[in-house]
Amino acid sequence: MGCVQGKCCYCCSWYPKSSDGDAQELSNGGGVGDNQRYILTERSREIASVPSHNFKLEYSVLTHRGYYPDSPDKANQDSFCIKTDIQGNPNLHFFGVFDGHGQYGTECSNFVRDRLVEILSNDPMLSVDPIKAYNIAFERTNTELHESEIDDTMSGTTAITVLVKGDTLFIANVGDSRAVIAVRSGSRVVAEDLSIDQTPFRNDEYERVKLCGARVLTVDQVEGITDPSIQSWGDEENDGGDPPRLWVQDGLYPGTAFSRSLGDSTAEKIGVIADPEISMVKLTPNHMFFVIASDGVFEFLSSQAVVNAVIRYTDPRDACAAITGESYRLWLEHENRTDDITIIVVHIKDLSNQLGVGATTNGTYGMNTDLVPILTGKGSADTSVSYHTLRSNLSETQPCLYTTPVERSPACVVPSPTHFGSSNT
Repeated sequence: MGCVQGKCCYCCSWYPKSSDGDAQELSNGGGVGDNQRYILTERSREIASVPSHNFKLEYSVLTHRGYYPDSPDKANQDSFCIKTDIQGNPNLHFFGVFDGHGQYGTECSNFVRDRLVEILSNDPMLSVDPIKAYNIAFERTNTELHESEIDDTMSGTTAITVLVKGDTLFIANVGDSRAVIAVRSGSRVVAEDLSIDQTPFRNDEYERVKLCGARVLTVDQVEGITDPSIQSWGDEENDGGDPPRLWVQDGLYPGTAFSRSLGDSTAEKIGVIADPEISMVKLTPNHMFFVIASDGVFEFLSSQAVVNAVIRYTDPRDACAAITGESYRLWLEHENRTDDITIIVVHIKDLSNQLGVGATTNGTYGMNTDLVPILTGKGSADTSVSYHTLRSNLSETQPCLYTTPVERSPACVVPSPTHFGSSNT
């Protein structure tokens, strides 16, 4: 997550600023070395079966350290976790991306990555009531982070996670990373957001944090450059890099541009909560794949642009590399830095209306193709929100015509900032 120019907490700027596992669990454990900083190297492609409904998930993940000219040794604060066959159940799989921020953002991100899935995995009610299990896991993880040795006073992490339970996705979101699913509609493929960014741009989140005592102002408003009485900032695609942020009444902190996170104990006092917004989607044969990514991807690419890019590749490794490379290029085109970038692409393979071995049906399978918001915690999902941030040749706002994807291509090479003017991805 970025600093002042991006969506992080304002005070991040005051501080100095992956590896593959087995098929059962993947999580990253640090940044990219200097000799690999601009090369998106090969990553593994894994497959998880869902025998209850006779389909497979084919997935890959890529995390890439941002470029910070003022903090060349800054660690990658993004992390991810993929855990299949949770509790020994072959129909239960977890995917998550965690975007840390603040001086101890890396520690917060890694803590939540490890503890959230561990708590979920140890909950005997997970497969019976995933929504309740999710709420308990987020609350416990946040409490344990506060009580840990990590100083989360001005540091924390977002979390975007997807739990696959048979033919149903349960999406739990805290913060401004995002999950998107691709839906085949005739000859076109449409991107549907599985999560809604939690920022002061949303009226419901704005009103909630104001009631908790937050001042909501851009940096320019705080510094007196623009009128602080104007409480309307348009939308995220046109904020000009100066989004509305949350401040205590009598100080210039914490300055978070998101309204929910884990950690951030100071911001918690003015309404930055760890309560997840949870939604569910019943999968059908029209669902092609889903993407989970940190806001390093979505800062300059719309959800539809990301889906359009994934369609171009048969292999999720190539889709991860292409999107990461384009995101990195766009950051350097518009900023003097880049954010950390993490993306998981999950193809849904061979899904039909035929149930697999040992499956049961309630008569509704294949009927519900819509995102179903579930009101949880202290806020609610607003599925009317749409996002069209675009500054790229990948950023088509229209659904993409479905064509045959290309076969394997070489790994994408990200331009070095020192040679950006003459490099192409």
